[in-house]
Amino acid sequence: MPHFIIDCSKVLLEKQPPEKIMKTVYEAVSSSGLFQPEDIKVRISPFAYSFGTFTPSEFIHVFGNIMEGRTADQKNALSERVVTELNRLFPELTILSINIRDFEKQGYFNKSMISGSPLETNYKA
Repeated sequence: MPHFIIDCSKVLLEKQPPEKIMKTVYEAVSSSGLFQPEDIKVRISPFAYSFGTFTPSEFIHVFGNIMEGRTADQKNALSERVVTELNRLFPELTILSINIRDFEKQGYFNKSMISGSPLETNYKA
């Protein structure tokens, strides 16, 4: 269930391959012990263009979307772990951040939950 979407400036992919960036986030999340490793999903979305008053223009921001139920301390520790590991890859980067958002169980639905689905019995919240 947990999804981690990495927004970053495209130029960073010239410094580190996207697979390495995604693996770094995956391993940081997995090592937290909050999720089953096979449930963690990581994607990267590089941006060629951005606009704003911030400089330098290189950045990484991770959006962590997780099912509700973790404590504030757990989410804070997870955020710190992810930023710390990304900082090892990009120590020169000044704009490096994450935020964790909770999915509410109410209103969440996926394919495995469709009535009669062979995956229906495997659903884990």
